[in-house]
Amino acid sequence: MNVFLMHRDKDFDDKAQLPWNEQALREDLGLDTLIQAMSCGDALIDAVAKRALLSSLTEVEAIRYRQAILTDCIEHPQVVRELYALTEEAIERRRKHYLGVFARSYPSSILHGSVELLHEYMEVLRELRIIAENHDATFHSQGFTSLFAMLRRELSEEYLAVVFRQLKELRLRKGAMVSARLGDGNKGTDYVLRRPNRIGGWLKRIVATAPATFSFRIADRDEGGARALGEMRDQGINPVANALAQSADHVVSFFTMLRTELAFYVGCLNLHEEFALRDLPTCMPDPAAAAERMHAFRGLYDASLALNMEGTVVGSDVEADGRQLAFITGANQGGKSTFLRGIGIAQLMMQCGLFVAARSFRANVCRGVFTHYGREEDPGMKSGKFDEELGRMSEIVDHIGKNSLVLFNESFSATNEREGSEIARQIVTALLDKAVKVFFVTHMYELALGFYGCNGYRVIFLRAGRRQDGTRTFKMEEGGPLETSYGRDLYDRIFATEQRARVRSA
Repeated sequence: MNVFLMHRDKDFDDKAQLPWNEQALREDLGLDTLIQAMSCGDALIDAVAKRALLSSLTEVEAIRYRQAILTDCIEHPQVVRELYALTEEAIERRRKHYLGVFARSYPSSILHGSVELLHEYMEVLRELRIIAENHDATFHSQGFTSLFAMLRRELSEEYLAVVFRQLKELRLRKGAMVSARLGDGNKGTDYVLRRPNRIGGWLKRIVATAPATFSFRIADRDEGGARALGEMRDQGINPVANALAQSADHVVSFFTMLRTELAFYVGCLNLHEEFALRDLPTCMPDPAAAAERMHAFRGLYDASLALNMEGTVVGSDVEADGRQLAFITGANQGGKSTFLRGIGIAQLMMQCGLFVAARSFRANVCRGVFTHYGREEDPGMKSGKFDEELGRMSEIVDHIGKNSLVLFNESFSATNEREGSEIARQIVTALLDKAVKVFFVTHMYELALGFYGCNGYRVIFLRAGRRQDGTRTFKMEEGGPLETSYGRDLYDRIFATEQRARVRSA
C-alpha cells in the first residue's frame, strides 16, 4: 500500500541529504522560528518540516500537487489530525509489541506476537477505511482521493473478515497440525503447518466416521520428548511465523510512511492556525517554470519576524516580472534585510508546497536558494572578514547552477567601497550571464549606480521607504539608488532621545 501525499508517484524520503548550505539558510532566513511554529514540540513534525523546507521541489506540477492536498487539509483540519493520531496509535502499538513478544526469537512467540499485532492493526486499518468512506466526497485533491480509494478498495469489510478469521485460526488454541516426511538418516524434513480438517456442521461432526490415525502420548516427565516435540512444532510454525512477521512489518511500514507524510501537513496546519491567530494574511502562491522570470507579490512580509513579534507587520508590494536582478537600497534600518529575508522564506515555502506570508505571490521556481550575508569577524583571526566573504562566495559558486536564486545582504562591504563595488559587480555580472536570479541589498552607491539605467540586464531598483520627517515606512518602493542612507536620521533620533532624557532627569 502506498501513501503518495508528498509526491505523485513516490514516497517522501525522510533520510534524504539536506543541501550543503542548510546551516546558512537556517541562520540567514530565520527558518528555525518557522519550523518550531510548525512542529509545536512534535519531534517528527520538526524533522519532516525541516527536510521539506530545505529540499525544494523544482517542478511546477509537483508543487501544485502538494498545494491541492494542503488546501484539502486546511478545509478539513480535524480529519487530518484524526488520521495522524491513528498512525501515532499504530506506531505506539508496534513499540509495545517489539519490547514484549518480539524481544524473543522463538517461532511460537513470533507467531503469537505477529497475530496479536496484526489483529490490532486490522482494527486501526478499519478505522482508516471508515474515515475514507465518510469523507471521500469532501476531499478533492488527487493525493487524498487516491489514498481514500486505495483504503476502500484494499480494506473492504469482506477482506478484513477473512483476515480476522485466519488470524483466529493462527492462534492455534487447539494445537498445531504439522506434516513432515522422512529425510536422510530418517530425520524429519519439509515441516509444514496444516489447517485442521473440517467436517461440515455440528451434526456431521457427530455422525462422521473418523479417519484412521496413529497417535502417541509423551509421558509427563519425559522432558527430552517434550523438547523434541516442541522443536518439531516450531519447525512447522517457523515459515508461517516469518511470513506473518513480514506482513506485520509491511503494515508498520505503511503506517510509518503515512504518519511521516501526514506530519508535514499537520505542521502546515499548525503554522496556518498560528498565522490566523495573529491575523496575518497568507496565500497559496502561483509557481512558474524555472526558465521564466516571475516575481510579483502584494503584502509580502517576513514570516519569521511576524512570528517573533507582537503587533502588525508591514508588507511590501512589488511587480518584478521579467526582471533578473533586484537592487535594494535606501535608508538604514528601513527594513531592507527583513524584506530580503521575506523573499528567501517565501521562495522556500512555495517550493515545498506551503502557503506564503503575503496577500498574493507569484514567482518562478529556482534550482537552488543561496544566501550570502555579512558575518562577524572571525574570532580565531584565521582570516580577515573580507577573505571570509570571498571564501563563502567561492563555495556558492562551486554548488550553484542555472536558474538558481542568490540573496546578497551587504556583501563585500568589509573593504573600501570602490574595491567592494568592483568585486560585487563582476560577481553579479557573471551570475546574470549564467541565468541566475539575484537580489542584492547594499549601501554601496557606486555598485548600484553601475547597474542603474543599464539596458543589458533586466534590473529593478527598490528603495526602503522614508517619510519627510525621517521615519521609516518599512515598505520597499520602486526607486533608483541614492547617495545617502540617511544615517543622520538615526543620529538625530538617538541623540534627541538622549537630550530629552537629560532634560527630564534635570
